[in-house]
Amino acid sequence: MAHDVDPLEHERASWKPSSGLAVEVSDPAVNPGLPPHRARITDKDPAAMTRAVRTVYTLFYLSVAASVWAVVAYMIFPLDGTLVAIRNNTLFVGLGIAFALLAIGIGAIHWSKAVMSDKEFIEPRHATRGRDTTREGAVAVFEVANEESGFGRRAMIRNSLIAAVIASVVPGVVLFRGLAPETGNPVELLSHTMWKKGMRLAHDPSGRPIKASEVTLGSAFHVIPEELAELSHGEGYLNEKAKAIVLLMRLPEDELIEAEDKKDWSYDGIVAYSKVCTHVGCPVALYEQLTHHLLCPCHQSQFDVSDGAKVIFGPAARPLPQLPITVDSEGYLVAQSDFTEPVGPSFWERH
Repeated sequence: MAHDVDPLEHERASWKPSSGLAVEVSDPAVNPGLPPHRARITDKDPAAMTRAVRTVYTLFYLSVAASVWAVVAYMIFPLDGTLVAIRNNTLFVGLGIAFALLAIGIGAIHWSKAVMSDKEFIEPRHATRGRDTTREGAVAVFEVANEESGFGRRAMIRNSLIAAVIASVVPGVVLFRGLAPETGNPVELLSHTMWKKGMRLAHDPSGRPIKASEVTLGSAFHVIPEELAELSHGEGYLNEKAKAIVLLMRLPEDELIEAEDKKDWSYDGIVAYSKVCTHVGCPVALYEQLTHHLLCPCHQSQFDVSDGAKVIFGPAARPLPQLPITVDSEGYLVAQSDFTEPVGPSFWERH
């Protein structure tokens, strides 16, 4: 009496993993065979295998040393606000992290190429249905892989790899320390900038004051407080600039939509907004003259300058803070006060 046979069950019954994960299939149409296996030098020479193993765990321990150096460099070259300190910190910490990750990568590749088993095998595709036989087969595969890679019995390679991976995370954890201010509440620190009543708006980076007559329709100026230029890129210059940097633009007055309490914050169609994006603090530097839109190139947030720099697209959560401006007796643009809200990413507003 004839019986129907499930082709998947027939295929599943026709193979089983061998000690080298090879597949034994009797049907030549299913398994056409493989070229003869070529033994590596490390397969034929025990001394070469020993050297390869030594090379792998040496690379992993070098990775540990590079991670430790990244932490030490972070302490040796502290960030004190000067350009030299920032360059040195970035250079030496970055080199430590780069060498740590590079050594792990090279060590892992050399381990797989020279130490692990490189026998070829064929694994036919079949449905995975979570049966007991499937689970047992998966466990068997892991056991064979562990045996062939030597992960379970080559303690020096295993332990050095674990140490390298753990150590590679340490520099990143230590660098989080630099995200927090040394003193004071970050919300309070970002609530105040160098701007104050009567301070002139100046070109970035020359520090030359700007007259209202210089600002033409459609133009955009990158602006800093006049007193900031006097710091001469010394200590604290970058920190202060990062908070106080402003974009200055002039629009037709009839196209400005201003809230009642902010109608006197502009002068003759000239408006000034913080250049620091309210998403994650990137510089909002792209101005579309025809649409009066400001674009942040990092995550594509867009702000409408003609309508209080409100968000019209992207992940930014609030409008750009506006700097109240006017002119002094000589026609130079000056600030009426500091920003009335914290600059930068919106999470700083969370008390």
